[in-house]
Amino acid sequence: MQADWSNLKTPETYVGYQQAQNFASAADLVIDDPRTYSVPEPLNPNEWALAGSWAVESRASVSQEPDAKIAFRFHARDVNLVMGPRPRDASIPFRVAVDGEPPGDAHGFDVDEQGNGTVHQQRLYQLVREPGSITDRTVEITFLEPGAEAYCFTFG
Repeated sequence: MQADWSNLKTPETYVGYQQAQNFASAADLVIDDPRTYSVPEPLNPNEWALAGSWAVESRASVSQEPDAKIAFRFHARDVNLVMGPRPRDASIPFRVAVDGEPPGDAHGFDVDEQGNGTVHQQRLYQLVREPGSITDRTVEITFLEPGAEAYCFTFG
């Protein structure tokens, strides 16, 4: 199914420092070294934030501890994230929440109704596919083990 272009108000967003925009965590972005971040309240439309320990590298943000999170306030039907494990042969479980709840019917192809998924290779993962009306919502991805590389959010 094609993107819902008439309701798409959130642009593609990179989460590595070379092209990062709209970073909103309470702590300033630190380049290449691990730092503990938190998600501000409220998160404004088209802003993203990290929570827990992350290393923000030139092309990706890399989770450094279990339960590290990345959150994004979006306005779109689909939420996708290009990500993968480090090291490449790892599998990293993650959980997706939409507005603080499991996605239910709004789950994407790569997660179940409870929001459970696994990063097992470098690729685009569909996290949310909203079946109803499109409104401003917040997606939060919690990586249950360290070593997840997040590169770029795309929306449809």
